[in-house]
Amino acid sequence: MKERFYTILTSLTDLFGTWLFALMARGIAAGYYICFPGRVAVSVRFYRALFPQRRRWYHLWCAWRQFQNFTSVYLDRYLMRDPRAIGYTFEGREHLLRAMRENSGGILLMSHMGNWEVGARLLRRDIPELRLMLYIGRRASDQIERLQKQDLSASGIRIVAVDQEGGSAFDLVEGVAFLKSGGFVSMSGDMLWRPDQRALAARFLGHTVQLPEAPHMMALAAGAPLFIFFCSIKGHRQYHFCVSEPIRVRADTRALRRQAISHAAQAYAGRMETQLRRNPFEWYHFQPFLRPGGEPDDSHGI
Repeated sequence: MKERFYTILTSLTDLFGTWLFALMARGIAAGYYICFPGRVAVSVRFYRALFPQRRRWYHLWCAWRQFQNFTSVYLDRYLMRDPRAIGYTFEGREHLLRAMRENSGGILLMSHMGNWEVGARLLRRDIPELRLMLYIGRRASDQIERLQKQDLSASGIRIVAVDQEGGSAFDLVEGVAFLKSGGFVSMSGDMLWRPDQRALAARFLGHTVQLPEAPHMMALAAGAPLFIFFCSIKGHRQYHFCVSEPIRVRADTRALRRQAISHAAQAYAGRMETQLRRNPFEWYHFQPFLRPGGEPDDSHGI
């Protein structure tokens, strides 16, 4: 979505109400569904893995629901201008509060499920003392992304933007230092940003997937716990946050490091699969994710 169109749309919504925003956004989503069969095919393949006993028409319907539900990301972003517009419940809040008391910091491992932007901003609002650094990819052509970063920064979240062409090693060093100072670092755990990015193999929906290594390696280097964070829609303008118990990534010797971070990545993949079975239409990962090929991978372990 272009910045100028988004600005016009929000201005019209101010005049006529949110029904106009929802109608326009759903129309755009329908256009993407019809005009970009390659993207639809990625979603259909995902839903075929999630619902292997169902027929193709059902997988196509799931993809339609996914595209339409994605419009809520933009609408709720607009609604966030009013602090009272969106409510939420919070499961596992005590885990973050304990880490804050212990000054251990932690990594919040987010996913492309639900609305991570709303989750980050409401989390910061719920716990104002939480020092949060958010790693986010940067696409030169994405104009809405620039507005997104501005709003996140205005809410008190420290933003580290990573280019698709290649990130700086200093970005990770900065993150480790922030963790050791008792801060929390939020990173996506389910998307590789660059072709040369270091990755870990994990089992997911009977397939092999590649997950970013950085969050797990950073937790190991900083001695900070990992918290898996999900933000899902539970009703009209109502969200539910879920924070897992801390996952410790530890290795007594250098030789055991790979095993330690691989176990952490698999724990994340398992939790993500459980969450998706509960909220199958909140999967907003539109890039190929499952291992190429029509059938699940038959290898064992990771």
